[in-house]
Amino acid sequence: MSTAQITDYFNFLTPDDIRLKGSRIGIETILYEYMDLGRTPEEIAQIYTSLTLEQVYATILYYLQNKEVVSAYMKNWIEHGHTMREEQRLNPPPVSEKLRQLRAERKAKKQANGIVINDKEVCFSLLYYDLWLRKTVQVN
Repeated sequence: MSTAQITDYFNFLTPDDIRLKGSRIGIETILYEYMDLGRTPEEIAQIYTSLTLEQVYATILYYLQNKEVVSAYMKNWIEHGHTMREEQRLNPPPVSEKLRQLRAERKAKKQANGIVINDKEVCFSLLYYDLWLRKTVQVN
């Protein structure tokens, strides 16, 4: 398969955004699963059911034929992720602050009543609150 044929599998939206045709899945997602998590192409195709096994193999082949360019793409993707997480940490969305506040209030209340709480209980409570909040926002 030539490079010209391989590129037919992708939408090159910008230099930093290459997606598999017919999906919103970027090549970074497939390559992360393959290179960092060590998943086989078959496992990846099972996880991302909107993709064919052929598309997964095409992504890996595109990487192998363009290692330097795709490695730079992946490096930029990772750096962008770190930058976005840091921005979110410094400027958390209001819901995150509300969740932190609720967790602190609940913990203080239980401790005042002599109840021992564990991190798992707090995590489940936050998860249910988050799900409730998402439903409420969708309904309104």
